[in-house]
Amino acid sequence: MSNNKQIQEIIRVLIIFTICTSLFYVALRVIHDQHERSHRYDPPEGRAVKVMNPIGSDWTNRLSIFFQLGE
Repeated sequence: MSNNKQIQEIIRVLIIFTICTSLFYVALRVIHDQHERSHRYDPPEGRAVKVMNPIGSDWTNRLSIFFQLGE
């Protein structure tokens, strides 16, 4: 391969790499924007059930469980 063809091949690879990187970046930005618009902390709707209802549990017991489980 001549020197001129090598330079053309390198330029072609760099252009393809730049285009693919740009498309990947744009896709990540779109996904990020959609995720930011979602309301993650809205109250649950439908037949949601509360998972934990601490009845008579003192804070020392909860703290102990917290340290044991590494929550």
